[in-house]
Amino acid sequence: MQILSHARPAAQPAPSHRPHSFRYTALSQLRHCRGFEVHAIQSLANFVRHAAQQEGFDLCGIAPTAPLAELEYFPAWIAAQRHGEMEYLASRNEQGELKRADLANVAPWARSAIVCADSYHSAQPLSTECDDSKRGWISRYAFLEGDYHDILLPRLRALEARLVAETATRGLAEPRTWCYVDTGPIVERVLAAHSGIGWTGKNTLILNQQLGSFLFLGVMLTSLELPADTPSEDRCGSCTLCLDACPTQALTAPRQMDATRCISYLTIEQRSAVDPELRKAAGRHLFGCDICQDVCPWNRRAPFSTSSALHPRTELVNPRLDWISCMNEEEFRRVFRHTPVKRAKLRGILRASALAMGNSGDRAHLPRLRELARHTDPAVAEHARWAIARLESDDAKGTHLP
Repeated sequence: MQILSHARPAAQPAPSHRPHSFRYTALSQLRHCRGFEVHAIQSLANFVRHAAQQEGFDLCGIAPTAPLAELEYFPAWIAAQRHGEMEYLASRNEQGELKRADLANVAPWARSAIVCADSYHSAQPLSTECDDSKRGWISRYAFLEGDYHDILLPRLRALEARLVAETATRGLAEPRTWCYVDTGPIVERVLAAHSGIGWTGKNTLILNQQLGSFLFLGVMLTSLELPADTPSEDRCGSCTLCLDACPTQALTAPRQMDATRCISYLTIEQRSAVDPELRKAAGRHLFGCDICQDVCPWNRRAPFSTSSALHPRTELVNPRLDWISCMNEEEFRRVFRHTPVKRAKLRGILRASALAMGNSGDRAHLPRLRELARHTDPAVAEHARWAIARLESDDAKGTHLP
């Protein structure tokens, strides 16, 4: 899921001036890495990149697993409760250390992280272009034909099998490996930034100069000590469009986020009532939010994905609110079974649809909202009552998706 970031400093070092300073193992040191010769290690790294391309990934890079500066801020971010109800982010190992604060806390055997990425950019309208009061917004990554976890993980495991087979061919001991697609106790974006795949944008997401930020990430940890790629240069410059566009001010500073204010968190992860202060700002979002990406100049010039597996489902692009809000459990499961939307559950999507109708400025939604106000789920009913009051107030007129 692409919704949060721990705090990190606003200014980043300029890797272009020190191209090898981030490498866990400098090339001059490789001769001492378990007896491997420099050319053998580099050859294996090249094999990984080529194999990733053959498996259909758009990008592949190798990151170090040594302590990374960005993760030093993770404990403070957790302590400040910026993760909200996402308790899994605060999980600890047997020693009581935050797992995501350092790879050594969860995989001390890992020596390299192979990071792969796929673009899911499409020609569908942007969320900022939707002004139809009868429709809502499902985040771009979630209105695809399938769940990205199910699409990327088999290919990542195929790459893993290729790597293991190649090490055997070369007479090397079988490496230990773990594969994750947004499911493991690691911060994928920090590893991606150190793998050369892209830089961390001011919206906390990974940005690639050619492909933009609509990227799925997959990570393979390995006990093989491979040479790390040079991190990408930060190309955000003085641009602050993403910070300025965030309707809930979740982006508190460049590369810093309060996840509890992010619309993606509010519509996906939060199970308790949405803060009334944030309800209006949530607009007509049903699941997730793309605003900070939709306004990014790098995404305007990025090509669309050609992967058939990442094809948009047209009925989920700006779906009708009367359709979504009338779903029962059976229809919800049928429609969203193979999409990330199932994570929100029916009660979550009904609650979000109530807020969306309340923010639409369209009083034609009142009959359905009055039905939802009698819903057996207290959260759905309470948010529907708020939406009714909003539509019946004067300030609801002319409301549009932020």
